[in-house]
Amino acid sequence: MLALIQTVDLALGIYWWFLIASAIFSWLYAFNVVNSRNQFVNTIGTFLFKVTEPVLAPIRRMLPDLGGIDISPIIVLLIIYFLRLFLANNIAPYFY
Repeated sequence: MLALIQTVDLALGIYWWFLIASAIFSWLYAFNVVNSRNQFVNTIGTFLFKVTEPVLAPIRRMLPDLGGIDISPIIVLLIIYFLRLFLANNIAPYFY
């Protein structure tokens, strides 16, 4: 059971970095820092969008309109942080 908890924690950690990479990429794309016509850049952007959008879209629907500011990645990062702490402090000690 401990292996399952560690695997879930690792998956949440990897998804944490995908969210951060997606947010940074969206800023770079919005300010034309990266060339959007480059196939490699477009592939990375599409991958990050497809990985993060299923989680971010429901959060965006629940949040009020804040102008051009999207805080849904911050909300998801806080949820992931809570889940990782919950796993480490409340569930994992029972399996050591």
